[in-house]
Amino acid sequence: MKKRLYPLILLAVLAGFPLVVEDNYYQHLMILFLMWVVIGSAWNMIAGYTGQVSFGDAAFFGSGAYAAGLLAHHLHVSAWWGMAIGGLAALAVGFPFGWICFRLRGAYFALATLALNEVLRHGTTIAESFTRGMLGIMIMPTFVSKVPYYYIALGMAVVSVLSVRLLIRSKPGYYFVSIREDQDAAESLGIDTHFYKMLSLAFAAFWTGMAGSLYMNYMGFIDPHVVFSLHDISIMAILVGIVGGVGTVYGPTVGAFIMVAVQEMFRSGFFGLFKFLAETTGSESVRALADVLTKGHVLGFGLLVVLVILVLPNGIVGDWDKIKKKVFRIHSPA
Repeated sequence: MKKRLYPLILLAVLAGFPLVVEDNYYQHLMILFLMWVVIGSAWNMIAGYTGQVSFGDAAFFGSGAYAAGLLAHHLHVSAWWGMAIGGLAALAVGFPFGWICFRLRGAYFALATLALNEVLRHGTTIAESFTRGMLGIMIMPTFVSKVPYYYIALGMAVVSVLSVRLLIRSKPGYYFVSIREDQDAAESLGIDTHFYKMLSLAFAAFWTGMAGSLYMNYMGFIDPHVVFSLHDISIMAILVGIVGGVGTVYGPTVGAFIMVAVQEMFRSGFFGLFKFLAETTGSESVRALADVLTKGHVLGFGLLVVLVILVLPNGIVGDWDKIKKKVFRIHSPA
């Protein structure tokens, strides 16, 4: 009973957050957190439950973002209409890719997803007459306040997590897990593994594309290196899943919160601590260290992942019972 109450309590806290915290900075961080819940849940479906490790989130994210941006740029239609086609645009990219590349397995499929990212990134860079290339696409934000964006992101996050929960408890969900555990055994039982991998990919592509469309509307600017970034999108999605817990419903939610916090901690120089020390002491060494740390989020990500893999190989949610026993000295009933 308690486990069912925790998500409802969290939802209530999130729903009331912008009413209590009116600071734009913290609202911005929470919007990013909710966006990464959507992306992390999508990646978790195809990689965590179906066992198909993917680096293709940037391709789907960028497709959704450009669907909204190009609609506004060429047809002068509100980019919010792009929210309706952002997920479909990502599906249009993912379906032919999956149809061909799901014949590959393991590292070969992962490499194919890397190639998909690069093809789309270079393609949008070269096609300047259509995509504006590196000049990017800029739109005027619809809302001055961040609150509408927050609640839209919250709605997407809730629906994406619930859809993962429902899908995993259905017949396709059991097929996904059987493919992850042993694809050959699943095929021997008559499961159409290619079809169900395509279904898992469709889910991942759709929600990642929706997140990309939201990003276009919220940030108001995109270019190929921003939305098709391997590190900032694809690798980040993987880290969200690994840290939170691969193959768990709420793992991406926990992982998203931690990764956004770590990213912002490095970007802001430990929330302004090193900047304060540099101004207080007047030390050039401290100032130089602050400059290095603000650009060292990759190092922070790497250290965090190594720590999680060594101590909590199943992620925070996956190894929560272990955490309770060792840290809180709480033992689960036998």
